[in-house]
Amino acid sequence: MITREADYAIRCILYMSSLEGRLVNVKEIAAPMEIPQSFLAKILQKLLKADIVESVRGAGGGFRLRKQPSDINLHEVVVAIDGTMSLNRCVDDPASCELNPECVVHPIWVDVSRELEELLKSKDFRGLAEKYIRK
Repeated sequence: MITREADYAIRCILYMSSLEGRLVNVKEIAAPMEIPQSFLAKILQKLLKADIVESVRGAGGGFRLRKQPSDINLHEVVVAIDGTMSLNRCVDDPASCELNPECVVHPIWVDVSRELEELLKSKDFRGLAEKYIRK
């Protein structure tokens, strides 16, 4: 399960993807996307560190996407906030399982994790924003 923080980050990037590169401040994103402003400010700092957004200081400053929405995918945003995505700890660290290497379920967790990762990588924010704008 992704965290609430990752969900809010996805909402934030979705909103920014619909703005065609325009600068936006925390308050402008928070209200329509129903994200607490103080929480969003922290999320934007993580997205800044991950090079997904950039900030412009000063009067009229704010945040904007560092890349085109088509070059940002769901996986990238979730990983920027939550870190690696795995269904089970053994996917990232096979030594953490006492049953390894005999575990018959381990290959299933690995396959499902890969499939989920590929699915999220295939969903870019250009396509998501087009659906969001039409609503």
